[in-house]
Order: sequence, then structure tokens, then C-alpha cells
Amino acid sequence: MPAPRWVAQANRLGLNRLTKFIAPWAPGWAVVIHRGRKSGRTFRTPLWAFRRHDGFVIALTYGSGSDWVKNVLAADGCELQTRRRRYQLEAPTIVRDENATGMPPLIRFMLRRVIKAPEFLNLDVVRDVTPAG
Repeated sequence: MPAPRWVAQANRLGLNRLTKFIAPWAPGWAVVIHRGRKSGRTFRTPLWAFRRHDGFVIALTYGSGSDWVKNVLAADGCELQTRRRRYQLEAPTIVRDENATGMPPLIRFMLRRVIKAPEFLNLDVVRDVTPAG
């Protein structure tokens, strides 16, 4: 069972305001840039994301019913900013992995024992859109 919705609401008001500054460059963190499927507004959601093969895997700590996940699925992709780079991603796929296989040990422990979040979002990298600089 993923973290309760009230935790997501609290994070949106508090913790996310802090993590949005560290997520674009801190290891294991990223910002998903997505467009609201109803409002059309652009949103930036800080979260845990890890590079895997030709894409990224994102831990769905609040489950697959989160608005940002629905937005990414509806748009068939998003942009992701991590480690001072920005990527265009597509082909989102939700997978269930009770063991959090492939996650770093501390994250695996958190996802399996503390948060109990077995869902992940896999996305393929289409291109690196980081401006040359």
C-alpha cells in the first residue's frame, strides 16, 4: 500500500517546496515536468527517479492514481530534469515489483518496509534536451 493521500497533500504544501530546489541536481532525485490533462497547466513534481538502460524508473510512492502519473500516461510522456540535465521521455509503463528490484539499497528498504510502495513508472528517453552551454 503506497503512502496515504494526506501525506501527499502535506508534502505538496511543505516538503515539495524544499525538494524542488535539490531534486534537479541531487543523486536519486528528479523533477517531472508534465502538463495537466484537464487544466493544461505545466506542473513540476519532485520525486525519486533512477536511470536504467535507455530510460528512467520512477518510484510511485503515492501509487499510480496520483494526478502527475495520470497526466504523464495521458500525454504518453513528459520531461524529466535530473543531475543538471533535461530529458524528453515517452512510453510510460506502470510495473509492479514488490521487491523494488534494481533500486539502491536505502531506497529499496524505504519502498519495501517503510512506504510499502510496490509500483514504478518506466519511461524511455527520446532525447536529451539539455541546452548546450
